[in-house]
Amino acid sequence: MSRFFAALTLCIALFSGAVLHAQTLSGLARYEAAGSGFSARGAALTLTLNLSQAVPYRVYTLDTPTRLVLDFREVDWAGVDSAAVTSARGVTDMRFGGFRPGWSRMVADLDAPFAITTAEMSRNPDTGQATLTVAMTRTTAADFAARSGPPKGDAWPEALAALPKKLDDRVLVVLDPGHGGIDPGASRDGQTEKELMLTFAREIAEELGRLGTVDVLLTRTDDSFVSLERRVAMAHQAGADLFISLHADALAEGRAHGATVHTLADDATDEASQLLAERHDRADLLSGTDLSGQDDVVADVLLDLARQETEPRTKRLARALMGGLESKGAPLNRRPYRAAAFSVLKAADIPSVLLEIGFLSSERDFANITNDAWRRSMAEGLRDGIQAWIIADEAVRGVVRQ
Repeated sequence: MSRFFAALTLCIALFSGAVLHAQTLSGLARYEAAGSGFSARGAALTLTLNLSQAVPYRVYTLDTPTRLVLDFREVDWAGVDSAAVTSARGVTDMRFGGFRPGWSRMVADLDAPFAITTAEMSRNPDTGQATLTVAMTRTTAADFAARSGPPKGDAWPEALAALPKKLDDRVLVVLDPGHGGIDPGASRDGQTEKELMLTFAREIAEELGRLGTVDVLLTRTDDSFVSLERRVAMAHQAGADLFISLHADALAEGRAHGATVHTLADDATDEASQLLAERHDRADLLSGTDLSGQDDVVADVLLDLARQETEPRTKRLARALMGGLESKGAPLNRRPYRAAAFSVLKAADIPSVLLEIGFLSSERDFANITNDAWRRSMAEGLRDGIQAWIIADEAVRGVVRQ
């Protein structure tokens, strides 16, 4: 067994042991800045992480781009100075934060291929403090690619089966607050896209609740990371009637202003939409998610056949949402309806759109999006647009069924 897989076996063994002795581990482990960080010497790269207590963990690498990924049973990352941790040669950037309920993740971008040689956590029996040491050595790109990937049999404690099922006489709307957890999305002046969109989703859900015939499911209800694939899977599992992904992005030089509604297309309608699609899909890469083979999910020709029915319904949804926003005085982009290859819109049988309510890079949009009264008005407009779509969709589908 290679030293890399030996390291993984060690991590898994530690995880199992930690679970067996979970009663001795209480509260959140805290990151200790003193003595923590990367160090480089010759072809060797070492990560040292000091924690207030031992926690289950696992460590592995991912390729394209080269990354070191560490998952922990939750860690409080307060006080982490990314610049200090990544000051060593060989590391270009680092991200950390919540990843899934009960789990946090640290991802370090490597500027060259480094293979894991050892990974071990030691615990001070007197203080209870723990030190995780990950030793790596420079290797070839081919060797790094061969060693990289999530642990075999990788399985997270998902609970999709517990999602509520749609009732036949009600409409189920899935609202997808973009980003979350380790992926903050766009940010400006202390405000983050992930927080603003979660708040906005809750406001829309409250407005939709007033309709009486609509149920709402949020793909995340807290600051946790949800992969693009899982967001779509949740909508399928629950039997959603429509799917709306909520965003407030930022583009360089403030080139974009106003609300836009995006639908799925193989080719983007414009450069800005292409950049947004790449940015959103890259969120999974930044979090350390392995996206290899994701296109297999949408490769079957049956999905294309399903989209032939869904596409006109999706276009009507986009127009209805734009109409609802416009009725409330929302500033729309000069080209409010666009399309690109957003992975989160690839549910073939569910009308799905991605709404950019505005752009944090725009002075006007930023002021609007961070204003509670403005967001509430936009939530009302989206409620009206969704209601109009439901009425029109039922009428059209009734004619088709005849």
